[in-house]
Amino acid sequence: MTTLAEFKAITDAEAYFEFFQLEYDPTVVNVNRLHILKKFSQLIAEIDAEATELTEVERLNCYQEALVQSYNVFLTTSPLQTKLFKVFNEKPKNVVLLTDIQTE
Repeated sequence: MTTLAEFKAITDAEAYFEFFQLEYDPTVVNVNRLHILKKFSQLIAEIDAEATELTEVERLNCYQEALVQSYNVFLTTSPLQTKLFKVFNEKPKNVVLLTDIQTE
């Protein structure tokens, strides 16, 4: 039996998959580690905000589904497409992009 305390002690992406006994492609995790963890943390925050009356087992089941969902996002899209981090959403300063130049 796994506990919420054990879950909260995890800091490694692979350890989350092992905790929930989920299969995963190590290559996908290696390439998208930070993005998977970022998406996972966003989904956990939503679960915690919306589902305050869950039992520990129900909460862990929701967290497991959130991890699967986070992982699956990066099986079909790239980190650039998901734009989870601020750096992907900021426009570069002192740079004129070719797409910003109009011709007449």
